[in-house]
Amino acid sequence: MEKGRFQCEDCNNVKVFLSQPIRSHLHHYEYDTPENLTSDSHHIVDNYFYYDLSRFYAETIDHMLRNPLISTEITYPSCGKHLNEPQLNERRNFNLYETLATRFMYGLFGQFIFDRNAKLNYQELSMRINEIEFELGKVKQVKKVAEWEFEGQFGRLYFTSPQERKEQEGLPHYEIVTLVEAPFVMMKDDNQTTGNDRFYGYCIDLMKEIVNSSDFKFDYTLRVVDDAMYGHKNENGEWTGLIGELHSKRADIALAPISVMAEREIVVDFTVPYYDLVGITILMKKTTAKSHLFKFLTVLETKVWLCILAAYFFTRLSPYSFHNNREKYKNDEEQREFTLKECLWFCMTSLTPQGGGEAPRNLSGRLVAATWWLFGFIIIASYTANLAAFLTVSRLDSPIENLDDLARQYKIKYAPQSGTSTSTYFERMAGIEEKFYEIWKDMSLNDSLSDDERAKLAVWDYPVSDKYTKIWSQIIEAGMPTTFAEGIERVKRSDPAGESFAFISDSTLVKYAVLTNCELQSVGNEFSRKPIALAVQQNSDLKDKLSSAILKLLNQRRLENLKESWWNNNDEVRKECQDSRRQSDGISINNIGGVFIVIFIGVILACITLVIEYWYFKKKESKVITINEGKKSKHFDNSAVPNLSADFNINQERMMRQLRSTRNFNNFVHHHY
Repeated sequence: MEKGRFQCEDCNNVKVFLSQPIRSHLHHYEYDTPENLTSDSHHIVDNYFYYDLSRFYAETIDHMLRNPLISTEITYPSCGKHLNEPQLNERRNFNLYETLATRFMYGLFGQFIFDRNAKLNYQELSMRINEIEFELGKVKQVKKVAEWEFEGQFGRLYFTSPQERKEQEGLPHYEIVTLVEAPFVMMKDDNQTTGNDRFYGYCIDLMKEIVNSSDFKFDYTLRVVDDAMYGHKNENGEWTGLIGELHSKRADIALAPISVMAEREIVVDFTVPYYDLVGITILMKKTTAKSHLFKFLTVLETKVWLCILAAYFFTRLSPYSFHNNREKYKNDEEQREFTLKECLWFCMTSLTPQGGGEAPRNLSGRLVAATWWLFGFIIIASYTANLAAFLTVSRLDSPIENLDDLARQYKIKYAPQSGTSTSTYFERMAGIEEKFYEIWKDMSLNDSLSDDERAKLAVWDYPVSDKYTKIWSQIIEAGMPTTFAEGIERVKRSDPAGESFAFISDSTLVKYAVLTNCELQSVGNEFSRKPIALAVQQNSDLKDKLSSAILKLLNQRRLENLKESWWNNNDEVRKECQDSRRQSDGISINNIGGVFIVIFIGVILACITLVIEYWYFKKKESKVITINEGKKSKHFDNSAVPNLSADFNINQERMMRQLRSTRNFNNFVHHHY
């Protein structure tokens, strides 16, 4: 055997009985397997044996230390001296073997046994005995003969039932090579399954449908290709990947999303397509606009806000405000004295729809107010326009729409997966453009051409389309990912402010990646569509048999149902992502929430101010005002009413004028207060 494959090139009409350890399904294997443990398939049983046994020893020693069954304080002899009796007793108490015999440990392939009586230490293994029939150096059939389980002195042998042997009789066996690519082929990572049961996905279900639903019955063994590539011709002219396995006759069927290409059809045969017209598309990271609670403050730069604040305090000064002419307006019923507080309030409210109220009366004050109104109108109009742009343009920004947009820019790097039909497509297109350029150059520089012929060629001016030549050079510079998963990771690491990456791949793989990850998006329409099919060895009779089975499944719409279950209706892995097309329906609370915070802060400040004012007027000392009315003098205690000068901004002269015009002073106090 070589890496799980049965090989016997010189065998003809030979039967071989192969005994292989199989894992026990009676107990759950609860340990995580290191990635490099199964890298060597030749010694996988040995690897697991030493790995599980080492864990058994480590867990037993940890158990002895925690209980404690051994002392952690061990003394040591001095240099040049031997262990004394107490020190020997300390070490005799460390009886690891006795503790191992009382504990149980199940490895992947069975239980570890430490027998104190028989002094036997072993692992209970289960073995499967297969009968392999070779014909002309190839495996013709594999049949399970029996299973052996460790029990007692010689174990117990369970032969295959007659019914099972009858079902296996005459079934051909094929070697199927595959490649892990979600959702077509995936592998379980729970360490609980072996053989073909390790695989699942669209292609695995397809193969099961072919075997179960058609007249073509066969047995098969699945294995993963070593280099994880679909297959292309390398510099030495040798085919790699899945195509190379078929071309070298190391496998019978290639089960994967293999694109049908003319150069591949030279060395292998393809069945009828099981998935028609799969194109190439671009996978990119979603461009999400950064949200900010105080987005309305980021519309203008900090310097602009500081200038507005400076203008706010500067314009409250009137050139004549230091000497207000109160005598001129003392008889007016509506009076407004523009003190510092009143000017600040006027400038603030002038910028709002509420308005600033009564304007200044003097010419200098009106000029300042008019200038401030004009300034505020321009600032508010500019702010409103920029705020609307900030909240909409960032969501509608989509710099890349198709392959042409990607080719015209240099900020975003892009590349397909190495060794795939997509990379071959760009390489071939660049080569064709190069050939056209050489032909055009040879014709243009040909001295044997007449002037008329040269004039006709002048219509087709250089450069002849070099679109794919530039794309291929950018792909080489960016570097092609070796696997689809690597391409996904490079896209996820993209930084809009730094280096970004776009992954070009088959639309089926891109669609599944978008369904399972909300960070990704598919960009542009598909191009260069090709069917995908199963590949077999050239001139193999499997081509017609598999094609007939696939056509039957297509007519029964079985394959259409498989597509729906693995893509559109795959609720197990499908992520519910926010639709970016609906983001323009309204403004998010993440961007406008700062306005509500401002209201909340304003209410809190108002409450604090109310408490301060209440405390101030409550503690203020009572004042007595003497009023002379004719021959009578009356005393008025203003502690019984609010401070008119403070609350209503009425000066003392105005108050006296109102009091004189009132016939009954008591009615005045009762009516107003």
